[in-house]
Amino acid sequence: MSSLSRELVFLILQFLEEEKFKESVHKLEKESGFFFNMKYFEEKVQAGEWEEVEKYLSGFTKVDDNRYSMKIFFEIRKQKYLEALDRQDKAKAVEILAGDLKMFSTFNEELYKEITQLLTLNNFRENEQLSKYGDTKTARSIMLIELKKLIEANPLFRDKLIFPTLKSSRLRTLINQSLNWQHQLCKNPRPNPDIKTLFTDHTCAPPNGPLAPTPVNLPIAAVAKPAAYTSLGAHGPFPPAAATANANALAGWMANASASSSVQAAVVTASTIPVPQSQVSILKRPRTPPATPGMVDYQNQNTDHEPLMKRLRPGHSVEEVSYPLARQASLSLDDLPRTVTMTLHQGSSVTSMDFHPSHHTLLLVGSNNGEITLWELSLREKLVTKPFKIWDVSACSLQFQAAAVKDAPISVSRVTWSPDGSFVGIAFTKHLIHLYSYTGSNELNQRIEVDAHIGGVNDLAFAHPNKQLCIVTCGDDKLIKVWDLNGRKLFSFEGHEAPVYSICPHHKENIQFIFSTAIDGKIKAWLYDNMGSRVDYDAPGQWCTTMLYSADGTRLFSCGTSKEGESFLVEWNESEGAIKRTYNGFRKKSAGVVQFDTTQNRFLAAGEDGQVKFWDMDNINLVISTDADGGLQSLPRLRFNKEGNILAVTTADNGFKILSNASGLRSLRTIETPGFEALRSPLESTAIKVSGSSTVNVSPVNCKVERSSPVRPSPILNGVDPMSRSVEKPRTVEDVIDRAAKPWQLSEILDPVQCRSVTMPESTDSSSKVVRLLYTNSGVGILALGSNGTQKLWKWARNEQNPTGKATANVVPQHWQPNSGLLMTNDISGVNLEEAVPCIALSKNDSYVLSACGGKVSLFNMMTFKVMTTFMPPPPASTFLAFHPQDNNIIAIGMEDSTIHIYNVRVDEVKSKLKGHQKRITGLAFSTNLNILVSSGADAQLCVWSIDTWEKRKSIPIQLPAGKSPVGDTRVQFHSDQLRLLVVHETQLAIYDASKMERIRQWVPQDVLHAPISYAAYSCNSQLIYATFCDANIGVFDADSLRLRCRIAPSICLSPAALNGSPSLYPLVVAAHPLEPNQFAVGLTDGSVKVIEPSESEGKWGSSPPMDNGILNGRTASSSTTSNHTADQAQR
Repeated sequence: MSSLSRELVFLILQFLEEEKFKESVHKLEKESGFFFNMKYFEEKVQAGEWEEVEKYLSGFTKVDDNRYSMKIFFEIRKQKYLEALDRQDKAKAVEILAGDLKMFSTFNEELYKEITQLLTLNNFRENEQLSKYGDTKTARSIMLIELKKLIEANPLFRDKLIFPTLKSSRLRTLINQSLNWQHQLCKNPRPNPDIKTLFTDHTCAPPNGPLAPTPVNLPIAAVAKPAAYTSLGAHGPFPPAAATANANALAGWMANASASSSVQAAVVTASTIPVPQSQVSILKRPRTPPATPGMVDYQNQNTDHEPLMKRLRPGHSVEEVSYPLARQASLSLDDLPRTVTMTLHQGSSVTSMDFHPSHHTLLLVGSNNGEITLWELSLREKLVTKPFKIWDVSACSLQFQAAAVKDAPISVSRVTWSPDGSFVGIAFTKHLIHLYSYTGSNELNQRIEVDAHIGGVNDLAFAHPNKQLCIVTCGDDKLIKVWDLNGRKLFSFEGHEAPVYSICPHHKENIQFIFSTAIDGKIKAWLYDNMGSRVDYDAPGQWCTTMLYSADGTRLFSCGTSKEGESFLVEWNESEGAIKRTYNGFRKKSAGVVQFDTTQNRFLAAGEDGQVKFWDMDNINLVISTDADGGLQSLPRLRFNKEGNILAVTTADNGFKILSNASGLRSLRTIETPGFEALRSPLESTAIKVSGSSTVNVSPVNCKVERSSPVRPSPILNGVDPMSRSVEKPRTVEDVIDRAAKPWQLSEILDPVQCRSVTMPESTDSSSKVVRLLYTNSGVGILALGSNGTQKLWKWARNEQNPTGKATANVVPQHWQPNSGLLMTNDISGVNLEEAVPCIALSKNDSYVLSACGGKVSLFNMMTFKVMTTFMPPPPASTFLAFHPQDNNIIAIGMEDSTIHIYNVRVDEVKSKLKGHQKRITGLAFSTNLNILVSSGADAQLCVWSIDTWEKRKSIPIQLPAGKSPVGDTRVQFHSDQLRLLVVHETQLAIYDASKMERIRQWVPQDVLHAPISYAAYSCNSQLIYATFCDANIGVFDADSLRLRCRIAPSICLSPAALNGSPSLYPLVVAAHPLEPNQFAVGLTDGSVKVIEPSESEGKWGSSPPMDNGILNGRTASSSTTSNHTADQAQR
């Protein structure tokens, strides 16, 4: 249906509502599926009209569409069942059990049995876990809260919950306009024509003489109708919180917050069963929802049975989040940006600064004169300057208009980028906020102007409640307000008794909240509802305080000054609402408020006494301070870029200085032409735009190569750009001195004392080599699949030695099994294990695992190890498994016969069969950015498939060394930007631009790493690549340049006896920790599994090698060549 036809349906819905055709309204809503009327749905649920509830839902979703839909229907049918039991209608309860709930037994038979056992009780409240079940009305209200959140999170309801904004009687207005137009066309129009029908076009009767046309209107009686359609269900983007939400949902910080783990919710609601305060807090980590009801995360379950009520409701237990152990490198003063690189003049005192989130030398500056400026630091140029200007005076309040005339000039109080760098928010010292859009074309385009607060707007930040980008502001009027990008006010939070000084929006898993501080020293916290503050604490100093989180969002800091001039920098224990540590180093009383910033999850910096002072987050003592060669403000403002290698700090002469470390200095010396954005390679610009992450670093060398070859990028072999040998790069004296003083050396780990490692207990089994290895997505366990078809799980316990409970080489984990003693063993009946190709895939919530070893594919429950179902019996056998990234029910299965099956596990049906390879499938990788599936095979081919149609877009062979036959397992993995693709073959590592499937770089085994590659994988942040080799060496590569930065010798993985023994002992597979980029695990041919990390003193695997005209550390990085003609031409 066209968009205009869709809009016509909305007009008809409005008309029917205004005419009071209630049943017709809801029938059309259901049949069209365009608008889900939440108000009507609530009425029917509260009335217990279950048949109509399910009938109405059926217009929008079916039970098996996705996990959210399944949970919606499960909750409704479970409530029907409990109500039947409550009124002692056992016959009806049995009917519901057998008819409505039976289908859920397929996914959790234990749960279904427990529900069935309720029939044996005279009153189901005799069950301890259901003893708190209240009356029917209360139970329905509680269920409705859950249903609303499930519906809001369900992608099938996206854009269907908000009715379009229409003027009253819009359809009548359009008809009037049409009749007017028809009357204008009358040959002899009459005044006050009598309109008797709409079935035919209007014409006036023959006239007595020519008359001027007059407007046509429907009879007044027909037009005068009720107001606009909003009463039908004008739901804003954030539905109000249910009245049952616990008003004290934040104690500690938010001690009773028990957010449902089933949806991304902005509201914390009360559980059916009261939860002791000591067991729950806001900073407890809600679990990701299982894909089916009752599929409970295994992670903290020590029994096969958990409380019934928890399993009846989709929300699961939560566990407390602790701070990660400090794993950074030992503190080096060289890591701190302390070297003055440039001094720039702004022209007015700088009041606020912010670096672009991904273009790390792009600085936004706000000034005391109300002007904002966009600086490109590498060019030392102002790209954009916007003097203060009121865009639309008439739209501003009279109070502001008066203040703008008589008061002092308006200054900028805050400038900030949106998280993706596409918007700029500006707060001013009087009333206003401005929003600009930024497209990368060196231009800021006016978006909205809002008269936001009475008095000054003291802070502005961006937030993502319900996945919608919003602006949060606070001001002198003691309010915090939330705005959408069109300037519409969504929330106004009242509760502070003094002007609000700063705000800090944040989220913990699915809980979105805002911290605010006022000038009376009060700290409050707000959820996106209208239920008031959840926190009321005093900040140290009890005056102006700013709060910031570390870059990874796990640690909370605040810095402020008292009225007496005492300054405080502290870290908070969020779970208790208490100060965890107070940092030392403020020497004198201040006449204003000290400002601070954080960077790299590691450092804090504050400006005081004309200096910048630095702290290590884990040490209360001042590390070092600098006056930046003098001239700073007495209380300088400062801002790190997202990489932490550049620091902007304000000066007393209306400017600012740029401080940097060696890495920052290189960034600032990168010479771009003025139109740098237009020349940016498609891969680079897209990567930056999509990821918005500081972890995406596209090599400047790569940019040069792509620009020099517009048709196709020149491949970079072994990290060396062939073009660079004939093109001399500009170098400065400082570059030469810096490199001469610190020549780069390859880091080599030769002795076990040089790193940390731990071997999994009960892992060694010479009869079963480790062929597949995974970390759990939560990072607390490792899952290994052996060549005998058996899977083993190791978990790290949370204790004093390991307070995070995450995988670590510092602590030996437990070989985890359920109390039943079951093993996760695949179906291997009739399978020749020597020829079988084991495969495995883990659900995103760690609730279940799919695996096969030559036989049927088995679905295992990760808590009980029970086989929930099996499917896809051979032949052909499955050889690779991958979950669809957007739907856990869809699985891509690579087969022995070279086909790929797109299988829906819910309905046990192969939806598509993809044919394009010549040999078995050895790798599958999805990119949601490009909407593609990339497959690799033992035929050394790569195929690209559309996720929408499953049609093949492209097929290319990987470029093998001369004389090498196209055989051998080829594996694929997407970079975190979902654009670059890592391709691994025994002969090479290669990076492809997946949008064009063109190879960007290649590395081939050589020198100390000359053996065939057995496996390789990206680190969790995609900045490193871990590769294992058949001679037991391990290489750590820079992911952008494919240059080797660290070699880990066989002595780290193998015992002294093994080193002198069989050469067939080596790592077959490698897996990267999902949260810690410098940790990885390897699975060996003897069945053992090891976790390896750098030493705590080093904290990382070597350093990035420098690029120097194709020469690495005094010798060419590679003598290898390829048959690629572009590289050959470059070398001639």
